[in-house]
Amino acid sequence: MVKKKTWMTRAAGILLPVSSLPSKYGIGTFGKAAYQWVDFLAEAKQRYWQVLPLGPTSYGDSPYQSFSAFAGNPYFIDLDLLCQQGLLKKEACKKITWGASKGQVDYDIVYQHREKLLRKAFSNFTDEKALSRFRKKNKDWIEDYAMYMAIKAKMGLKAWNEWDEDIRMRRPEALKKWREQCKEDIEYHIFVQYLFFEQWGKLKKYANKKGVQIIGDAPIYVAMDSADVWAQPQLFQLDENNVPTEVAGCPPDAFSADGQLWGNPLYRWDEMAQDGFSWWLKRLKANLTMVDVLRIDHFRGLESYYAIPYGDDTARNGRWRKGPGKAFVNAVNKAFDGASIIAEDLGYLTPAVRQLLKASGYPGMKVLEFAFDSREESDYLPHNYQSNCVVYTGTHDNETVRGWFSTAAPEDVAMALEYMGLPDDKDGNWSFIRLALSSVADLAVVPMQDYLDLGSEARINTPSTLGGNNWRWRMKKNQATPELAKTIARLTQIYGRAR
Repeated sequence: MVKKKTWMTRAAGILLPVSSLPSKYGIGTFGKAAYQWVDFLAEAKQRYWQVLPLGPTSYGDSPYQSFSAFAGNPYFIDLDLLCQQGLLKKEACKKITWGASKGQVDYDIVYQHREKLLRKAFSNFTDEKALSRFRKKNKDWIEDYAMYMAIKAKMGLKAWNEWDEDIRMRRPEALKKWREQCKEDIEYHIFVQYLFFEQWGKLKKYANKKGVQIIGDAPIYVAMDSADVWAQPQLFQLDENNVPTEVAGCPPDAFSADGQLWGNPLYRWDEMAQDGFSWWLKRLKANLTMVDVLRIDHFRGLESYYAIPYGDDTARNGRWRKGPGKAFVNAVNKAFDGASIIAEDLGYLTPAVRQLLKASGYPGMKVLEFAFDSREESDYLPHNYQSNCVVYTGTHDNETVRGWFSTAAPEDVAMALEYMGLPDDKDGNWSFIRLALSSVADLAVVPMQDYLDLGSEARINTPSTLGGNNWRWRMKKNQATPELAKTIARLTQIYGRAR
């Protein structure tokens, strides 16, 4: 069953995480700056705004390690909008110093202070009917998530697999006891999710009205410390004590001698297949309700996935296991006929992975920073593209283009300059952008940092590392200028991608 491509037309977009938007409250939100950003995209003739996963982040602040595959990140709730609703007072928000740098997120400060304000908003909220409707609409996941978050707080933020045995194993008497003990906290977490989806829904509606569509991101795996695994352990490769048997990662390669040890629990694909992958279909339905286009992360893991023994310190001893393959893709395409989906097909691709991508009909990804390997011909070079793909100058896991010119192997930089006909890298970022926009790829997406010609200091994430500057970069208020919008619009028009 091949999904027909119905949504892709020649277009352009910009990648900018919500967390990277300007804000006076320490992190990007769904407030005024987000609406101004949508206006900027419209002025720049962009059809798409690509974001990173929107779920609540856990230790390490990565949006790819979330407490839930369904919930939204409370950090993105805009405080000014709550003040306008009378749920907060501006003085309470202004009293807090939200970090020394406007160019970086200080997650410690955001964590320490944001919940206090949201608790105040909760105490002032009176629309019980609206909350009840939201709770009923999201009953498939909201109760387990809210209870998980409430118990986690009572347990000193310990991961659920370190909780007392009765509640860790979800014994009925324990669930009843904790539900009663945490009643108010459970209602608080449901309220927070209500705020998130109310604000996000209005922002998305505004973007769509302006002709801008949202590209979202679905991580293939969920975090071990998540409501998803705690609530439905039977769907994951856990033993009788709910301890993982194997975990996710990537094998050793030229970039990492030890491979990448992600540590996420792996799915029991055979168990999921028995009911037609219903958990996944519920998840994707929720995701596709939130965004217009969905990028499925690590698509190759659907054909075969790398499984590492639980407890290992590296990924060296892992092995490949077969994934759900076409059965999964067919189930998704049947349930969401005509849905707009992108396959993140980066990494080592076997003929079987390529066949699965072709069978799905989904556009794959091309990354220009991967194109200039002086040792061999690359599929990422623009002259090798087919139209059914999405080209990026780089992704959230890459250097910025300016940073790439500073850190890539000299022979790779030399090849890039020769390919683009440049004497040096002075205008390297704009040449990369032109390569992407001029290519035959149906969609070209450029990270905002590349339009701003920023260096390594603006990199979003360095894979296989924790802390540092990961997930912290923020765009400053005066950087998305009308002049830049005009420049982007003109390039977009020249290469036939204007909306």
